[in-house]
Amino acid sequence: MKSAIVLIVAALAAAPAIAQQQAQNSDSTSERAKQGAKNAGLTGKVKSALANDVGLKTLAINVDSSDGVVTLKGSVDNADTRSRAEQVAKKVDGVKSVKNELKLKGS
Repeated sequence: MKSAIVLIVAALAAAPAIAQQQAQNSDSTSERAKQGAKNAGLTGKVKSALANDVGLKTLAINVDSSDGVVTLKGSVDNADTRSRAEQVAKKVDGVKSVKNELKLKGS
């Protein structure tokens, strides 16, 4: 009987800590979801900007973003196009920096 009471008291004592941990996990999941939505939105804006640029619209440029840092990947015909893609991406609202990993075709 004593051991049952001890277990009940221990469970009641631990309940607030467990509830707090669950609330923190929920907040963390919510923040990750918000950040994922922000990243997807920024990626979409950069892709749209690249597609709207006459010199870049026919290129297949892979765009990824994380916390305002945009990464450009793929192959382009020349150094001017590579630089142009970076400049277009940098002008998009919300872009903090651009990692230009575009390769020149034939290199």
